[in-house]
Amino acid sequence: MTWQFRAQALGGLLCTAVAGCSVGPTFHRPDIAPPTQWHEGADAASGSPAAASPWPEAGWWHGFGSSQLDELIAEAERNNDDLAGAIARVREADAQARIAGAPLFPTLDLGADATRQRTVVPGSAPRLTNIFNPQFTASYELDFWGKNRAQRNAARATAIASRYDQQTVALTVVRSVAGTYFQSLEFLDRIQVARQNLDNGQKILHGLKLEQSAGTVTGLDVAQQETAVALLEAAIPPLLQQLRQSVYALAVLVGKTPESIDVTSGSLEEISSPAIAAGLPSQLLSRRPDVAEAEQQLIAANADITVARAALFPDIALTASGGYESSRLASLISPANRVYALSAGLTQPIFHGGALRGQVSFSEARYTELLTTYHKTVLTAFSNVESALVAARQTADQRERQRDAVAKARRAFEFAQAQMSAGTVNVLTVLNTENALFSAQDVLVQVEYSHLQALIDLYTALGGGWQQG
Repeated sequence: MTWQFRAQALGGLLCTAVAGCSVGPTFHRPDIAPPTQWHEGADAASGSPAAASPWPEAGWWHGFGSSQLDELIAEAERNNDDLAGAIARVREADAQARIAGAPLFPTLDLGADATRQRTVVPGSAPRLTNIFNPQFTASYELDFWGKNRAQRNAARATAIASRYDQQTVALTVVRSVAGTYFQSLEFLDRIQVARQNLDNGQKILHGLKLEQSAGTVTGLDVAQQETAVALLEAAIPPLLQQLRQSVYALAVLVGKTPESIDVTSGSLEEISSPAIAAGLPSQLLSRRPDVAEAEQQLIAANADITVARAALFPDIALTASGGYESSRLASLISPANRVYALSAGLTQPIFHGGALRGQVSFSEARYTELLTTYHKTVLTAFSNVESALVAARQTADQRERQRDAVAKARRAFEFAQAQMSAGTVNVLTVLNTENALFSAQDVLVQVEYSHLQALIDLYTALGGGWQQG
């Protein structure tokens, strides 16, 4: 039976007895003061502030009131490949954390040797010898300078960061599914607007041809309307192309092949615009998984500095071995057959070509790099919210103004049609009002989509209902 004990520093015995040594810096969360209030205001981004939730809830997408969107997001949560990869990375990080923590515990091994040896002795018969040697090994590395603890802490922080990364990926997936679905509805609505205007243009053209036969309009009037109809027809194929491409992108997000998903019905008019309250800026940092991930990466880098510095200190290996050795199996375990040995060894790094000092410098520089990453992540989080707030507010205002523009354009077009029938205006006036109405309707659909996308961005910027536990 063999027992092996390893120690990493001669002077570490004193450290352990007094307080437990660590040669690395203590981590302190960087202090980044949040703004006292949002520059764009803390009112609800849409609707009445009183109706808004104080912060997005976990199932925030239900506020849009679309059962199809709910189904698509549920499918994405089950089948999205990016999310599945993030979940696998969590398991990888957990396994690495277990590996990194193993040196803090003893290792136990059991083995046994059996040897049969034939020895030739001059002047006598050959001698046969049996040797049996069971062996039990336990080894333990004393962590005087905190290197093993730091390695474990770094791996644990990385594992926690991987969980926050998973939440960030999940939020991104939901955001992408919602945005792509609304984009598909946008193209459906624009196609519907284009077809309605095409149908109306064809009706006008038919009426003009009848009037031409009666001699009340000229061939120029008919040619102008034919041009308008041709332009309306030409506007539809690009929209169909964009619709199909949007649906194919949606299929990838929900983990399906392109032919297995389709969006053939629905309208942005059926989507609700939920009210969202931004809360206080001081709450944001605990609501963003990417900020929490950046902090854990910083904690891991801080622990790596301890690991690098501890490598500069001496190691001491204390070894105690003991077991049994006998030529007869029946009498193997007896006091007379016991063997043992004691040894000690010290290793002090002296010259490694600058590798150890270089590792320290690398770890410190890596921490500084991640510190800037954390700082930028925090600033980006505040900027995301401000940008989303102004987008949600301005697109809501633009939507109301554009609705008014569509109503006025439709009224002008109806007046022009009536006056053309009465013979008081020519077809050019009708064409102008027709084009204005089509453009206004098409822009309104795009503004509706922009507003919904702004709300999605605001939900995402606020952490999408996630909260650090």
